[in-house]
Amino acid sequence: MMLEKICALARRYDMFGQCSNVVCGLSGGADSVGLLLALHELSDTLGITVSALHVNHCLRGAESDRDENFCRELCQRIGISFKAVSCDVKSYANEHSLSDEEAARILRYRLFAENSEGALIATAHNAGDVLETALLNLIRGTGLKGIASIPPVRGNIVRPMLTVTRKEIEAFLEEHGQEHITDSTNLTEDYTRNKIRRRIIPLMQEINPSLIPTSIHSMETLREENEFIESETDRVYSACRNGNALSCLSGHAAVIRKRCIARLLSDNSVPYSSDRLVKADEILVNGGKLNVSGRLFLIGENGGIRLESIPEEAGYCELSADLQIGDNPIFPDRVLNCRIIKCDDLTKLSSVHKKLTFYMLDYDKIIGRAVVRNRRYGDRIKLCGRDHTSSVKKLINERVPAEKRSTMHFIEDEQGTIFAEHIGIAGRVAVTADTRNCLILTVRTNN
Repeated sequence: MMLEKICALARRYDMFGQCSNVVCGLSGGADSVGLLLALHELSDTLGITVSALHVNHCLRGAESDRDENFCRELCQRIGISFKAVSCDVKSYANEHSLSDEEAARILRYRLFAENSEGALIATAHNAGDVLETALLNLIRGTGLKGIASIPPVRGNIVRPMLTVTRKEIEAFLEEHGQEHITDSTNLTEDYTRNKIRRRIIPLMQEINPSLIPTSIHSMETLREENEFIESETDRVYSACRNGNALSCLSGHAAVIRKRCIARLLSDNSVPYSSDRLVKADEILVNGGKLNVSGRLFLIGENGGIRLESIPEEAGYCELSADLQIGDNPIFPDRVLNCRIIKCDDLTKLSSVHKKLTFYMLDYDKIIGRAVVRNRRYGDRIKLCGRDHTSSVKKLINERVPAEKRSTMHFIEDEQGTIFAEHIGIAGRVAVTADTRNCLILTVRTNN
């Protein structure tokens, strides 16, 4: 059954049609061992040559070395070319203020890319991983694409086991008399994904014992529908776009209109949220003007919409950069510093920041790409404890001395402004009792 599912998915998405060399990501766990054996067994059927790549994250000392040795010995026994590479996850995580989980993922895919030139990388994501990712995206906030979860093909990465369940993988290994190893971190609930796997999914399975097979069909349907919508969006966007304007768009379905507007904003590096797209669609249909970033406005009229910038004030220059953990020097004499602190370590802040004013927000509540920038025309923010969105201009006039206004730091994510220096933090990213990772913001003056 497992082999048939892999072949069916590979044919459906033409996974191996363009390349015969496949590098299998091999951790030594049940999923990756099952994938390696399956691809090795199917190599003639699929017309591929299989090799293995093991990434040693150097996180668990002797246990990490045990995993690497297990993978090497397995490949030697079945005659598959093997390569092991290593990375220092702890150092990278500390340097960039990331969780071990996120740092490991970044470094792992970086090493995959470096060691797969001219080949495909096959990863062992299974049906359970698809459901976990969909739930994780849903919890954080997402659209159809996020709920559709892990794509079977992305660039040179293929995932042949997305329709295979963990039980089927374990049965396949048992049938072949093949052992595997267990990563001890998978047995804890230190990571969000583990909580979903160990708490939420079992509760859902109490309601629907066939949850995983049902989710497989649901995700396939969602991917198909998303692909159709994307294809239709391609057609309409190409037909309607003229520079930074979309004409004759109002006659199309709302979902297509909003995706076309989203593309127009993305092509101009303007962040957006679902709320902003709804408002933009309203002015497309009814006419009007919407500030989307700084001095950029969407203007709707005659069934179309265009992106237009109003003239800048004399001497004004927009400054922005992707938010970095560490220093963010967008001004010549003032620097915004960001670092992540576990909530358990918050008691240390008073001694660390005795002479500095600092701001604190929930890092995990940031939506998508975050940008640090200076003030923009039309800025608005919904501060903690307020039930309405306020004009930043009005707040500045009330609270900020004139000499400080030109070098104020702002942070914006894909749903809008979340931090305004001298003013405060948006309520939706406020620290609560459930916060695990705090983003600490401090500003220093360079003398």
